[in-house]
Amino acid sequence: MKHRRSLAERAPFLAALPMLAILAVPLVALAGASSPGDIAAGARHPLFAPALWLSTRTTLFSLAVIVLAGTPLAWWMAARPGRAPRFVETLVDLPIVVPPAVMGIALLETLGRNGLFGPALSSLGLRIPFTTTAVVVAQVVVSAPFYVQASAAAFRRIDDDLLTVARTLGHSPASAFFRVAVPLALPGMVAGAALAWARALGEFGATLLFAGNLSGTTQTMPLAIYTALESDARVAVALALVLVAASALLLIPLRAVPALLMRRLGVEHGA
Repeated sequence: MKHRRSLAERAPFLAALPMLAILAVPLVALAGASSPGDIAAGARHPLFAPALWLSTRTTLFSLAVIVLAGTPLAWWMAARPGRAPRFVETLVDLPIVVPPAVMGIALLETLGRNGLFGPALSSLGLRIPFTTTAVVVAQVVVSAPFYVQASAAAFRRIDDDLLTVARTLGHSPASAFFRVAVPLALPGMVAGAALAWARALGEFGATLLFAGNLSGTTQTMPLAIYTALESDARVAVALALVLVAASALLLIPLRAVPALLMRRLGVEHGA
């Protein structure tokens, strides 16, 4: 009887092993493909420092844009019933399912010299494609849906009665939003921000087509790996490992924050 119970308890884990292997084995293989010396050599490679610095500052800037512009959209999608939010939600989801290369072409058709807004931008002396700004635009477009959808889901879980009570106590709609809705939805918002940041850090296709692959200007870490792969596979593997390590070091704390916030909010609510 005890043996049967043990098998039943382990069954979910055994069923999960194939997918876990699919996700983990490639990373294990990547880690085993380079020695510590190769990784150190990759970190010293001329491509590495400029690409890492560019990826860091563009993804942080794009994340700030996503949070500032995406939070009102997420709140509107969560608070407004009807067909309009469902239609908007479909538009928000499209960059997730559309190939990044298609998004890169779409951005060129929008902001390129001959694009929809190209002549207007040219008349103002502005050029976006193949600049660092283009990197940020591409990252925002492909990664914003992860933040917006996660934040909208977090806002939907808020009890409407709490907002009603805040209004009866004299709070304006804006004050109720910032003092009640945002704190309660913050764990989900932070989790969405972490996903959006990770997606922006790994963005490749839209950046390559819309921003190009110019060292120090538009060459992010994924593009540096692509460039290194053309000449030295060992350097490409080392750069890839450094990117994985950097992503893990930054992503793990970001993923831990929602749990800490939930625990703190739970304690405060209990108090």
